[in-house]
Formats: sequence, structure tokens, C-alpha cells
Amino acid sequence: MKTFRTALLAPLCLALGLTLPATAQETQGTNCGGADLIDALDPGTRKKLEREAAAMPHSEGIHWQATRGDTVIDIFGTYHFEHRLTDAHLQRLEPMITAADKIYLEVSTKDQTAMQRAMAENPSLMFITEGPTLPDLLGEEDWQRYRDEMQARMIPGFMAAKFKPLWAGMMLGIGPCEAQAGAFEAKGIDMLVGERAEEAGTPSRSLEDFEDLLTLLDSFPMDDQIEMIRMSLAWPGDMNDLSYTIRERYLSEEIALTLAFSRYVSEEFGGEAGAEGFAMVEDLLLEKRNQSWIERLDAQVTPGDHVLIAVGAGHLPGDVGILRLLEQAGYTVSRVPL
Repeated sequence: MKTFRTALLAPLCLALGLTLPATAQETQGTNCGGADLIDALDPGTRKKLEREAAAMPHSEGIHWQATRGDTVIDIFGTYHFEHRLTDAHLQRLEPMITAADKIYLEVSTKDQTAMQRAMAENPSLMFITEGPTLPDLLGEEDWQRYRDEMQARMIPGFMAAKFKPLWAGMMLGIGPCEAQAGAFEAKGIDMLVGERAEEAGTPSRSLEDFEDLLTLLDSFPMDDQIEMIRMSLAWPGDMNDLSYTIRERYLSEEIALTLAFSRYVSEEFGGEAGAEGFAMVEDLLLEKRNQSWIERLDAQVTPGDHVLIAVGAGHLPGDVGILRLLEQAGYTVSRVPL
């Protein structure tokens, strides 16, 4: 059951890798503090992770530019939830939004609305609508702990009971403090870019069809999804600290280090199965999607286009990150300092 050992990848996927439907509301954002779990590692382990991160292509940076002939692509790696620099990042992107011929999000503003509508019309996309629900699947002790954790994230028990386990596991991946501060409802940078694109007369486009994304999430076996919840509940660390670590390292633009740390935690806590599980989720939720996105860009971007892409920052670094894939497609890629 490989997903049993991948529960701690959930915060990374939610924050840096996977856009999920949200209800746009104005919030005060998050001022959640915490402890940096990377700083808390022993010096030897921390240095090892730093070396691993440095060896990954395009290990640091959230704004990059790719050029091929007279085609220019600005790539911005996002943090899907609101944070203290969201407005500053949006201001930085606004001239690019205005100038762009094409603007790509993981799922466009129009398709986000369609996905929300599809989920409202067909609850089985997110919820268990037939057969045993989570109180039955988890057992009494784990159900009580899970219910308490979800209530700490402002999700009532009757709703928590019916989530598909993978969705529930990802909800557990955001710390209670951020959830209480409105992380699930706030407008993250992806949504704001989509709104500005509409206002500029260049509506955002999708890098993937939301139906394909939902099918991908459903591809994980149910038993593995249940074990993902159990692993989240069993982890001895503080999810507020994990959320804080990912957010602050993102704001420091240390994206590869965040990936290396998430892999380390999975392996340290899950052993060989942890390594296998991390690799599986990384392959499905990051790398295969990256490759599909580049194929779509190749088909739609024409010579001379000025393009803006805003996707989760976890998609940028690595041998199968979108930056390396763009290089393999003949683009010259360079980091743009913020």
C-alpha cells in the first residue's frame, strides 16, 4: 500500500503542486507562525538535503523566462494559498498579464467554474455517495481522531465523513491554523491571475482538462487512500509546522529543498515503502502532468507569442520539471529575480 507512506507529500501537493477548486472569498490571509522543520534537522541531515536540492536543475527561483527565437514564455511558480506576499507577487505579474498573448493556469478560470459546477451536480467526484463512508472505513478510534482534526480545520463531521479518502488526506495536509485563517476559501495567486487575465481581455487557458485531473485522483486504490489518512493521523509532527516550513521556504524560493525535505520525511517515516510511495505520487501528480503540459504548449504556442504560465512551484525544478522540459524543447531558460 504505497500511498500509506505518502501522506506527508499532501501539504506539498496542495501548496505547490495541485490546484483544487476553491470558493473565492476575501479573507485576512494567514499570519500563522510555526517552527521551520528544515532548520530543526541535525546539521548533517540538513546539509545532505541542501546538496540534493542543489543538484536538481533549476533548484531555486519562482520566476523564470524561456525564449526560443522571438517566442517568450514567463513562468511563475505559485503557492496555491494566500500568503503575506500574494499582493506583491500579483503586482509583479500584472505587466506580464497585460502584455501576454496567451495565459496558462493549471486549470483556467472558466474551467475552475466548470469543475465546481460538475462537483455540485455530481457529488461522487469528491464524496463517497454509495457504500461505507469514512467512519466505517477508518474504524472508531481513527475516525474520532480524523473527525477532530477536520473540525480543527473548520470542516464539520458530517462532511468529513463523506470525503473520498484522498481528498480528506489532502485536507489534512494543510495546518489547522492556515485552515482557520481561511486558506481553503482565500484567493490564491492562481485565482487572482485568472481574474486579471479576464479583465485584460486575455482569458486564461488550461494546461490540463479538469476531467483528466479528477480521473487521476480517482486512480489511487481505495485501500491506499485510507492508509494515507491513517499515516497523517499517526505522524508525530505538527502540521502547522509543516505548513509553515513549506510556505516560508517557498517565499525564500527554495523549491527543490522543499521537495528534498518532503522526500526525506517520507523515507524517514515510511522506509522503503515511503520511498516507493513518494516516487509514485511525484510521478503521477508532478512529472506526468509536466510532460502533458509541455505537449499542450507545443501544440498551442506559436512563434512570436508572449506567454505567461502560472503553476504550482513544485512543477518547476528537477529533471522532469517544466523548466528542464522547456530546455529540451529548444528554449533558453533563465531565472528572473523578484
